[in-house]
Amino acid sequence: MRFLQSAQISEITEFHVYNRLAQVTRNSKNKKLLHQIAGEEKAHHDFWIEWTGKSAKPNRWKIFKFYWIARILGLTFGLKLMEKGENSAQQNYNSIVNELPEARAIAQDEERHENELLQMINEEMLKYVGSIVLGLNDALVELTGALAGLSFALQNTQLIALTGGITGIAASFSMAASEYLSTKAEGRPDALKSSIYTGIAYLTTVLLLLSPYFFLENYIHCLIATLIIAIAIIFIFNFYLSVAKDLDFKKRFWEMTIISMGVAGLSFGVGVLARMWLGVEI
Repeated sequence: MRFLQSAQISEITEFHVYNRLAQVTRNSKNKKLLHQIAGEEKAHHDFWIEWTGKSAKPNRWKIFKFYWIARILGLTFGLKLMEKGENSAQQNYNSIVNELPEARAIAQDEERHENELLQMINEEMLKYVGSIVLGLNDALVELTGALAGLSFALQNTQLIALTGGITGIAASFSMAASEYLSTKAEGRPDALKSSIYTGIAYLTTVLLLLSPYFFLENYIHCLIATLIIAIAIIFIFNFYLSVAKDLDFKKRFWEMTIISMGVAGLSFGVGVLARMWLGVEI
């Protein structure tokens, strides 16, 4: 009985999340899908009333949390994150099928319909994940390496920020242009939009990686902060992708981290050698 009451709370909470998102979604296809899922959640809640004898009150905190996560980070990410958190409910449904055979049908119905509908949700940003990855990954690899080398070669935060900023901004325009020409050559009609996503991802990453050099005075502290920010960006982006596109988080996270930190280490060594060989003192 405790499980059924908990399941009712979960079902009615998800009903309100889907329903609220449907009301603010402009895409007519997504709106219809969200209303459909909301209706299924409400039906599941109502079905258990004949066993529990009462309706359940929704979890207002979860409604607020997942509503705003979906609004800010996208429908697909927000809803899949919510469903991942409710996976144990399906397992619990299956664990009580001996006492309540109806639970199996509801568990199967939820899993089948929700997975199908969530896969159909159409979001523009997910179409351009490849372009975003290109800009993000290039900025992480190139700029962490450049800042590591510049940090030891120049040892002056203002000069490092100036040099790194010019390099990063120029590289973001170059990367966007390259993406445009590449996708245009493939005959894609969305070449411009693809290049914009690449450029924005690159430029945003550049600004985040450079930020410690504007606030800290010690160049070693700046470099450490930049590397921490780089790892945080890799973590957040790969977590987002792992949820939104059902990808392997650990594999992608460690792959990008090892590459970015490896290039940074090599570039730091180049900076040391260049300073020793050229005898530059600033």
